[in-house]
Formats: sequence, C-alpha cells, structure tokens
Amino acid sequence: MTQLLPKSLLDALEAGRCVPVLGHQALEGITDTQGNAMPADSDSLIIAMNNGRPMAPKLMYEFPRAAMNIELKRGRKAVTRFLDTTYRDTQWSASSFHQQLAGAGFDYLIDLNRDTQLQNFWSRTPHLLVVGVARIGGGTERYRLFQHDGEAYYPVTLETVDSSLPILFKPVGTPVPESLYIASDADYVDYLTELMGGFGMPPFLKQKRKGCQYLLLGLKLDRDTPRMLINDIVYDAGHPAGWACIQDPTPKEARFLERQGFEVLNLSHQDCLNAVLTEVNAHA
Repeated sequence: MTQLLPKSLLDALEAGRCVPVLGHQALEGITDTQGNAMPADSDSLIIAMNNGRPMAPKLMYEFPRAAMNIELKRGRKAVTRFLDTTYRDTQWSASSFHQQLAGAGFDYLIDLNRDTQLQNFWSRTPHLLVVGVARIGGGTERYRLFQHDGEAYYPVTLETVDSSLPILFKPVGTPVPESLYIASDADYVDYLTELMGGFGMPPFLKQKRKGCQYLLLGLKLDRDTPRMLINDIVYDAGHPAGWACIQDPTPKEARFLERQGFEVLNLSHQDCLNAVLTEVNAHA
C-alpha cells in the first residue's frame, strides 16, 4: 500500500521527521457500554454538553463558543465537569486505530482531542505528556509536564524532565493525570496567544519541532480553532510542512493547507495509517 504515500512522506518516515497529528475523526467508532458514540466533533460535543439538545445557531458554530456560554452561565467548573464525565468517567471501547498508532514507534505524537486513548495504550511505555493550560497565574508558560515511568504519571519541571523520552503533546487537554482543558473561547484566546509567543510548549519541544513534518490524521480544518492551533504548532516545519489526509477538502481547507505548505492526500486516516504501518514494518 505504500504507493499511496508520496516519496516526501516516505523520506520523512525513514528520517524520523514525521509527526502524526490526530483530529476528531480519529475517534470515530469508539462507543460506550451502551453503544453511544464518543462526542468528538464540535456539534456532538455541544449537544452532549447541553443534555442532548442543540443550542442556539450562533452557539452551534463551534464548541469553544458554546463552552464560553455555559461558563458564563454556570461557571468554568461546569465545563470541566462535563469534560471529566465524558472523557474520564465514561468507559469507552478501545480504538484499534490508536492502538496501531501507539505501537508504531513514533517518538512525538500530537493529539488535538481530549480523550485518553493514546495514554491508555502507552500506559506501560515511559513517555512525556505535555498538556496545554490556560488562564493561570504565576508566569507566562501555558503547559504542564508529566513524566510516565511505565506505571504512573508524576509532575516534572524543566530541570528534572527527561526530554529523550517519547512525547505526547495534548494542547487542548486531558483528564489524566489531572483535569486540564482548553475549552472555552477565553481559554483559547489565552492559550493561542501564548502559543504564538512561544510559551505554549516547553523549550525542548520547540527545539525538537524544528524541521518536523506533520501528518494530519482525521483532522478537519473547516473551523477557525483547529486552523489556529495548526498554524502555531507547525511553526519551523520542514518542506513540505506535512500531509493532510482529508478526502474532498473544502475550498477553505485547501487554501489554508496550501498556505501552510501541506500536501493533501485523498485518503481516510485509517487508510493512510495502514500505508504508514506497512512502510514502518518493512524497515523494522
């Protein structure tokens, strides 16, 4: 299946420059014990947060806007409780896609979702977890660092971190080991401002990302928020900046990707990963 992949991507895989980036479509097929799908895209998150009902059309545009409305009415903790209930307290089926990706040997993964699938599959793998945070006092840094020793996470500082470990970067949060989320408009404004200024990720990760090339898997770019995240995360990327597995991209998506230096691959995220794994296994 490797003929599906361009030579530039094959070269990046061989050189260790390829960084997978997961979007909400990577969560398709994950269900709870009752068969309900995990809320992943903006609309499903909003409806789940609003007890199964759509919100006003202007709030349905994007999850951060709806979360801001809930925060203003019921407090920030209400949004955190919803995300904890969804991603920490609900038992979800295991994703074969995430299992395959977790076992593929990448030393840097970016997950733009708030679930714990990749963390679960790395629960016996020593690694670093970098989590985005927002609206905190005591400095400009907008991230927290946790190191996993193969058994559990523990917080670390820049002075004590082992930056040679594989890295999982979750810029919009996770409930494990702590409930840390970027969710509302106010969160994103704060986090993206500091990410653009270089304070949304640790210095060793800013160094590591130089020349990286990014493989977007299941990531739709038809809303403002994911485009802004990608714009800042892929700073200092190689050439091309990466590859986007988007079937039939919208004109807005196509223009954004062209500006960012991405090549569009007309593949599903699963077909692309299958081809990547074929290549990785061939060189194992």
